[in-house]
Amino acid sequence: MKPIEDKKDMFYEADRLTFDKATELRKNLTLAELILWKNLKNRTLFKAKFRRQHPINIFIVDFYCHKFKLAIELDGEIHQNNKVHKYDSERQKFIENLGIKILRFSNEQVILNLNKVIEKIQIEIKN
Repeated sequence: MKPIEDKKDMFYEADRLTFDKATELRKNLTLAELILWKNLKNRTLFKAKFRRQHPINIFIVDFYCHKFKLAIELDGEIHQNNKVHKYDSERQKFIENLGIKILRFSNEQVILNLNKVIEKIQIEIKN
């Protein structure tokens, strides 16, 4: 991925309500989010800054790296529900139209195979 030098609006016009919700979400990370966050916040591992529960317009992504315009989403069982899956697809299209790449992992992938998740993130950053 090509690094983005301009940090102009990494929040894509998010409003105060979205920021407030993101703040609340940061206080209640899931086990999988906590495990991945411990690795993402280590800048030596990825050579980039990741933010957790990051506002993007009206949405909040689990993790975001503005340098590479990369969002990471972790999905629990609820995301297998048809309505939730449809919402996720529409949300992802909107975010990708902003030029942001989204990587999705299940909570199970993070908990059971963290090394593979980290490897996929590193590959995406190198591309």
